[in-house]
Amino acid sequence: MTKVHEPLFHLTKRTNGSQKRAWALRGVAFLISVLACAIITVSLTENDMGYFFDKFFNGLFGTPRNVWNLFHETAILLLIALAVTPCFKMKFWNIGGEGQVLMGALGAAVIIRFMGGQTADALTIILSLALSIAFGIVWAVIPALFKAKWNTNETLLTLMMNYIAVCLVNFFIKSVASSGTGILTFSKGIIPALGGNEFILKIIIVAVLTTLMAIYLKFSKHGYEIAVVGESPNTAKYVGINTKVVIVRTLVLCGVLCGIAGFLLVSATNHSLSSESTVGGRGFTGVLISWLGQFNPVFMALMSFLVVFVERGSTAYGNFARLGASYPHVMTGVFFFFIIAVEFFVNYKFVFRPDIQEKLDALTLKVKVKFSKKQPQNEVNAQTEEKQEEQEPSKEDKTDDFEIVDDAATDDAQEPQLEKRDEVSESEKEDK
Repeated sequence: MTKVHEPLFHLTKRTNGSQKRAWALRGVAFLISVLACAIITVSLTENDMGYFFDKFFNGLFGTPRNVWNLFHETAILLLIALAVTPCFKMKFWNIGGEGQVLMGALGAAVIIRFMGGQTADALTIILSLALSIAFGIVWAVIPALFKAKWNTNETLLTLMMNYIAVCLVNFFIKSVASSGTGILTFSKGIIPALGGNEFILKIIIVAVLTTLMAIYLKFSKHGYEIAVVGESPNTAKYVGINTKVVIVRTLVLCGVLCGIAGFLLVSATNHSLSSESTVGGRGFTGVLISWLGQFNPVFMALMSFLVVFVERGSTAYGNFARLGASYPHVMTGVFFFFIIAVEFFVNYKFVFRPDIQEKLDALTLKVKVKFSKKQPQNEVNAQTEEKQEEQEPSKEDKTDDFEIVDDAATDDAQEPQLEKRDEVSESEKEDK
C-alpha cells in the first residue's frame, strides 16, 4: 500500500476575512512602502532619512499649488480608472485605456489645431470635446465588436491598439509640425482657468463623474446586467440578457470617459499633445487602481490618492537630489510591490500540516511566555491580581455559599456528645 505524502502547507482562500483587518493591512503596507522608498533612496545617496522626508513632504504640501496639483493628478488618474472599471467588472479585460485616452487627446488636438483662434473659444471647446468622445468611443468599440462577433481575445487586441494609437498621434504631429520636437503646443481654443485656479474645474468634473459611476454600477439596471454578465455569461443568457449588447454598450461608456480624460489632458492640463507625455502611462496605472480598489469608486479614489502621493513626493525629492526622470517610477513600483503583496495575504492564508501546526502553536506559546516575562514587574503583578480576582469569589459570594452558624447553638449541640463520651469511658473502667 502506497503512502500518501501530505504537503507541508497549502493555500486556501479566506472566506470570513473582515474588511477592517484587510484595510488595516493595506495601511500598514502603504507605510512600509514609503519607508522602503526612504531606505532605498538613502542607501543610494549621501543624504539622510530626515532630508528625504523633508523634501518628500515639501513637494506634496510645501505650497498651495503643490496641494492643488496633488488632488488634480489624483482626479485625472481616478477618471481613467473609472473608465476601465465597468469593463473589468464585466470581466472584459480592457488593457487599452492608454490608447483610448490618447485617441481622445488626438480628437481634441485636431479641433484646437485647425479651429483655435479661427472661431470663438467656446465653440472650439465644445467641438473638441465632441470629437474627443467620438475618437474614444471608436477606439473602445472596435475590440468590443470583435469580442461580441467572433469572441476574440480582448486583452491582446486592446493592448496592440495602444501602439496603433501612438503611431497615429506621431503621424499627426509630424504632419502639422514636421520640424518640431515631437510635442504640439496650443495657446488658443483651450479651457481657461476658473477663478484663477487651473485645477478646480477638473477636480469638480471628476468628483461628479465618480458619483454618477458609483450610482450607475450599484443601482441601475445596466450596472446589474454588467455584474451578471461578469459572473456568468450563461446565466445572463438564461435570464434574457443580450450579452453582445451589454459588451458593446459598456465599451461605449468606457470610450466616453476616456475621451473626456483625453480632452481634459489636452485642453485643460498640458495644453499640448505628445505620444509620450500626454497620457504618461496613466492608462496602465488606472488598470491597477481599478483592480486594487475592488471596482469600487470610493476605494479607487483612495488608491489613486496614495499612488499620486508616492509619485509626486518622489518626483520632488528626485528633482532636489538630481536622480533622474526614472526615479519616481521606481518608487511607484516599490509602492505597488507592497500593496499587491499584501493583497495576497488579504485574500489567501497558509494552512500547515497538523504536526507542523502543533509545533508552531507551541513556539507561539513560548514567545508569549517570554514576552510576558520581559514585561515590567508592576504590569505582571497587576495582571496576576486581575486573574486572581476573576478566579476567586468575592466575600459576599462566600457568605452566600456557606451557612452562618451561631456559637451558642454549637456549644449546646456539643454538650450531650461530651456527656456520652464520659459515660462510655467509666463503663470501660468498670469492665477492666
